[in-house]
Parts: sequence; C-alpha cells; structure tokens
Amino acid sequence: MASDTVTAKADPASARDERPRRAKRFGGSRLGGLILALNLLSLLILFVGALALNEWQRGLIEARQETLKAQAEMLVRVLGEPQIGVTRGAPTPYLDSIEASRWLRDNFIPEGQRARLFDVDGIPVADSFEVTEAIPGEPLPAARPAGTPEVAPNPKAIAGKARQLEDARLALAAEVEGALEGQTQAQVRTNEMGDRVVSVSLPVRHVQQVLGVLTLEAGDVDETVGAQRRALMPFALVALAVNLLGSLLLHLFVARPVMRLSAAADEVRLQRARAISLPDLEGRKDEIGDLARSLESMTETLSARMDAIEAFAADVSHEIKNPLTSIRSALETLPLVKTEAQREKLTALLQQDVRRLDRLITDISNASRLDAELNRDRPRVVDLTVLLSDIVSVYEAGRKPGEARVVFTPPEGDHAFIVGRDGPLGQVFRNLIDNARSFSPADGEVRLTLLRDEIDERAIHVRVEDDGPGIPAETLETVFERFYTSRPRGTAFGANSGLGLSIVRQIVEAHGGTVRAENRPGDDGPAGARFEVALPAAPTNRRP
Repeated sequence: MASDTVTAKADPASARDERPRRAKRFGGSRLGGLILALNLLSLLILFVGALALNEWQRGLIEARQETLKAQAEMLVRVLGEPQIGVTRGAPTPYLDSIEASRWLRDNFIPEGQRARLFDVDGIPVADSFEVTEAIPGEPLPAARPAGTPEVAPNPKAIAGKARQLEDARLALAAEVEGALEGQTQAQVRTNEMGDRVVSVSLPVRHVQQVLGVLTLEAGDVDETVGAQRRALMPFALVALAVNLLGSLLLHLFVARPVMRLSAAADEVRLQRARAISLPDLEGRKDEIGDLARSLESMTETLSARMDAIEAFAADVSHEIKNPLTSIRSALETLPLVKTEAQREKLTALLQQDVRRLDRLITDISNASRLDAELNRDRPRVVDLTVLLSDIVSVYEAGRKPGEARVVFTPPEGDHAFIVGRDGPLGQVFRNLIDNARSFSPADGEVRLTLLRDEIDERAIHVRVEDDGPGIPAETLETVFERFYTSRPRGTAFGANSGLGLSIVRQIVEAHGGTVRAENRPGDDGPAGARFEVALPAAPTNRRP
C-alpha cells in the first residue's frame, strides 16, 4: 500500500536514503554546533583584533615615550653642563633662561614635537614653539561680507575653552612639579588645544642639584589612535562577513528546509498527498535530516493506517451485509409462511442472524479500540508466568461440564519477564484459548506451555495446543486474516466473527513479537492445532 501512496515533494523524487545515522557531534547537535562555531568565530576575530590593537596602541605610546625620554635625557645632560654656557653660577649654579632659549632654538627644533624649559620655581623660560612655525592655536574663520552683523560669542563655548586651558595648565604644572622633585615624569595628557599628547618631563641637574625641568611633547597620539581604528576595520569587516555567512548558511541549511517541510506537511494536511517525501533532506546527517526522516516515517505510518482503516471498513461492511441480507429475506418471507413449523424455522433463523450481528458488532468494537488501548497503556515489566497462571485459573474456575480443560506448564525457573501491556497480552492468550477450546472435543484438553528459546535467550515462547481436527495446510496463514472463519460441521453458525486471531497478531506484533500456526503431527494426519507466540524477553536490568 505504501508504494501506491501519493507523496508531497518539494522537488523531483528520488530513492529514499536508508543509510544509518552517524554519530552526532558538538554536544549532540550538528546544526547547533555549526551555529555556535560561526558565532564564536566572529566574536573571536573581533576579540583578537581588539586585543592586538590595544597592545599595539600601548606599545606605540610606550615606544614614543621611550624615544622622547631618550631625547630629553640627552638634552638635560647637555643643559646641566656649565661648558655650554647655559648653567651659570658658582658655588650655587642656576639656569640661564636666555642662553637656554637660544640653545634650544639652535639645537632642537624637531617637527611634530614641542620642548619647554622651566626654571627651578616651575616658571617657563623657553618654548620651542616660540622659535618655530608651529604656533599653537586655531585658524581664523572666513571673512564675512561687509555689513554682516557680528555674532556674539557663545558664553558656554568661552567657558568650555577656559576650562580646557585650565585643565591643561594644571596637568602640565603637576608634571613639572613631579620632575622638580627629581622624578622622571611620563604621561598622556591633553594640551591647550584639546589634543592628546605624549609628554615626558625630566629634571635638569648640575651634579645632584635640580636647576629646572625639560618637557618634551609629541602631539601625534590622535593620529596614532586613528590609524589603529582604521587598522581595526579589516577585523570588523571579516567578523561582519563571517556573521553574514553564518546567517546565509542558517537560511540555506535550516530555514529553507524547515519551510519545505512545512509546505509538504501542508500538502498532507490539505489532502493533496498522503505522505512526505524529500529525498535530498532525508539524506542529511543532522537534525534536519532526522526531522525529514521522522516526518516521512510518520506520514507513511499514518497513510498505512488510513489504508488499513479503509480496508477494515470495507470488510466490516461486507460482513454486516450478509446477516442483514439474511434478515431482510426472512422478514420478506415471513408473511408468506402458512405453517407454524415454517414460521418457527424462520424465527430461529432471524434469532441466529441477530446473534451473529451482535457478535460481529462486539468484536468490531473491540478491534477498533485496540489501537487506542495499545497507545494509551504504557509498557511495563510483565511476568508471563503469573499472567498465564491467573488466566488459566479463571478458565478452570468457570469450566462447565463437557468443556475442555486448560492446563498450564510453567518454565524452568518459574518466571519469564517481558516488557509489554498486561491487558492486551491477556486478550491474546484468552483469544487463543477460546479458539482452541472451540475446536477441542468434549472433555478434551488445551495445553499452555511457557518456555525459553534454547537458541535465542532473548525470546520467550508460549504454545497453545489442542486436540481438535487441526488446520488445513493451505490456511495456516489465512487464519490470521480479518473475518476469516473455517469451522467443522456441526458448529453453530455465526458463533465466531473471525476477528479473534487477527487481534492476536496485531497485539503480538505491537509488542515486537511473532505468532504462527501449525499442526501437531499424528499417526493418521494432524493431531490438533498449535499456535506459538514469540515475545522478546525483558532486559535483565528491567526485571523487578
């Protein structure tokens, strides 16, 4: 039936991939691992880039400070020597501000740097900006047309500028004060123009006496930081590309397949198909492939169940029509009957057909509820020895004269455990016993034997044997079909619906077992029928 089922497909059909699933990785999820890896990779790129650039920025500033410190040490060593005429006075030396300013002008005018000299009281005596073209300040605004009214200065801007100048002055004064105490100072601070500068301040000494302070500044910190920010852009772009790639992969490998599965499920829901079939997704070895295979298996099972229900409905309709047709014929004939004997015969036939209908409806109701009972009842460990002993004791307690006895032979060890549902399993063995007793001679015997498989220890067998006429060889498999009955002469017509053995097979297969029928060999043919049920034994660790 599955081969005739219409399937919902998003692209051309191909053979279903039945390859075994591989072991999952990344904590049990392939797609989860891929998503996590891509996100972590993008974050790692940014993190490594930020660390690298921070180290680079710190290294550049430290290297710049070391360079300025080396230059300043050379200059203060020269300024502290009286031979060049900058340091004067004996026995108390002092720094000649005029000569020091001239000396700085003649010997130190580097581009991009600023040198300032302070005396022993922290008063500035020389500034390299005063003798170079590097004049601090801001460019003048463009000239306004004649007659344009003057714009009043912004008080907040003036106050902010004044506060900026005061902060820069205080920072410089603190640095100079620290150098006057004989300690070399190095820091990154803001100058009068609001720019960040790398600054070092060293004391000018003559022997051990501090004569003043030399401060060197390099104002290329912002350019360095800007260069570093530009250097960060490739890392950010790579991280962005990785995120975009991750989003694209998630769309291609997750979003689109889920959308296709959803569309195929809608096709099934709208009854344009009976099963889902997406071979390219079923071949994937991740959660999407598992989902596609599970959905296909589920829809195929549902389709097979629907086919079985349709076939069951057709069989039920056929079986019910027979007694209904017989009843209709009897009722149509009843007014034409003239003798009382004929009337009683028709009445007996009607009663027989009514009993047959009642039996059919009861068995059909039991069969239709079977799936619901199997799904509702949770499997648990069942001791077949106890279950069969209880069933046999009930039969023996209610046995009437002339009915066959039921004898139970337990296995060696007295216990046999399986995992199943005791209610449906009890129905299996009651149906087999009822079937065997219906074929047994008066005061005969039905034997139940519980034994373990000598070859496969994981299987437990239950045999039900009778002393009846046996089963025709050509119907050993047919007896398990729905509504099949084959009774010897003399059996009451309509006493059996033909669903008992069909229910047996359905329940046994739902428990992962098998059931088969065979004849017991005798001297002149079959000595009776034998039904054997094989069920998987419960694992040792699940036994009570």
